[in-house]
Amino acid sequence: MEKEIAYFKSLLSGMGLSETLVRYLNMFILLIIFVFVVVFIDYLIKKFIRSYFTRLAKTTKTNFDDVLLDNHVPRNVAHIVPLVLSIKFIPVIFADFQYFESIIEKVLQIFGVFLSLHIVRRLFDAIRDYARTLPRLKDKPIDSFIQVIMIFLWITGILVILALITDTSVYKFITALGAASAILLLVFKDTILGFVASIQVSINDMVRIGDWITFDKYGADGNVTEINLATVKVQNFDKTITTIPTYALISDSFKNWRGMEKSGGRRIKRALIVKQNSVRFLSDEDVNRLKKIQLIADYLSNRSQIIEKYNTEHQINKEIPVNGRNLTNLGVFRKYIETYIEKHPAINKDMMIMTRQLAPTTQGIPIEIYAFSSDKRWQNYEYIMADIFDHVIAAIPYFGLNIFELPDNKMLEKPENE
Repeated sequence: MEKEIAYFKSLLSGMGLSETLVRYLNMFILLIIFVFVVVFIDYLIKKFIRSYFTRLAKTTKTNFDDVLLDNHVPRNVAHIVPLVLSIKFIPVIFADFQYFESIIEKVLQIFGVFLSLHIVRRLFDAIRDYARTLPRLKDKPIDSFIQVIMIFLWITGILVILALITDTSVYKFITALGAASAILLLVFKDTILGFVASIQVSINDMVRIGDWITFDKYGADGNVTEINLATVKVQNFDKTITTIPTYALISDSFKNWRGMEKSGGRRIKRALIVKQNSVRFLSDEDVNRLKKIQLIADYLSNRSQIIEKYNTEHQINKEIPVNGRNLTNLGVFRKYIETYIEKHPAINKDMMIMTRQLAPTTQGIPIEIYAFSSDKRWQNYEYIMADIFDHVIAAIPYFGLNIFELPDNKMLEKPENE
C-alpha cells in the first residue's frame, strides 16, 4: 500500500501541483479506490457465506440454518471482514491527515459496536424462531429473556461507545453510573418491573403463549399471543388485541384456563330457579304417572317400596301426607336430572356429576347442575350445555313444578274498570 501512495504522490507532483493539493488529491484517490475494494470484498464474502449456508440448509436435517438465513445472520456476519480491513488501512490512507484518521477510526469502531449488537440481535431472533418450532419451547416467554439480555448488551455497548468518544476507560463510566443509579432506576422502572415479572412468570409457569386467560381489569379474554419484557398481548375472541403490562400478571389476579383445557372436561355449573309454591308431596296417582318416565321408573319403584315399608313398620298415619316419609316432586325431579346427565353422551362420566339444591332465595329454590362436558371447545361446550337445559326446562312441567320468571309489566297493570 505504501508503494501505491508513493506512486500517486509522485504522479501528482509531476503535474506541477502544490504539495497541499497533492496530499488532498492523493487521499481522495486512495479513499475512492479503497471504498470500491471494500464494497467488492463485502459483496464476495456475503455471496460466498450465503451460498454456503444455502447448500448447508439443504443437506442438514435441522432447520436452524434455514432460520439463520431468514434472519439474515450470514449476511450481517459478512460485514465483519470489510470492517476489520477498513480499520487496518485507514491509518495508511489518512497518513498525511492525522485528525481525519482519528475521527474516521473512531467512527468505524463505533460502527463495529453497532454491527456486533445487530449481529447478536439477529442471532437471538433466529434462536427465538427456532425455539418456537420445538414443542417444549414454543409456549415459553423467550422474547422476555432476549430483551433482558439485549438491554444489558446495549448498556455495555453504549458504555464502550462513550469510552471510545472520550478516550476514557469503561470503568470510569460505570463509576459515574453508580452516582446516577437513582435516576436510572426511575427511568427504567417499568423495564425493571417487567424483568422481575418475566422471571417469576417463567419460573412459576403462570402463563404460556397460547394460554386462554381472562383478565377483567384490562378487559382481556382470549389467547396469549406474545410475552415480552414490558407487555403481554392477548387476542380476544372478538379478534381485538389487549395489551397487559407484564408485571400485572404478578400484582393482580387473573384466570388461566389452561387447567381446564388439560383436564378431561369443561365444567357446566348453572342453576334454574323453581317456584317454592309449586313444590309438593306426590300422591300414589302422581307416582304411578311418573313411572311412565323411563329414566326414573326403576328409581320410583324401589323408593316407593322402601317408603311404604318404612311407613307400615312405624304405623304412620298417611291421611295427612306430611306424616312419615314421602316423595316430593322436586326430589324426583332432581333425580331425573341427575340420571339424564349421567346418560348424556357428551358428559364425562369419570368426573363429578351432581344435581344439588342451593339455599332458597326470594325468587325460589335454585337447582344447580354440576358436570363436565367431554368436548372442551367453546362452541361445542355451549351447544352441549344448551342442549341439557333445553331438555330440563321442557321436562319440568311433567313434575308439576314451575320455573320462576319476573312478571310481565302488563300483568301488573290494573284493569281500567277497577
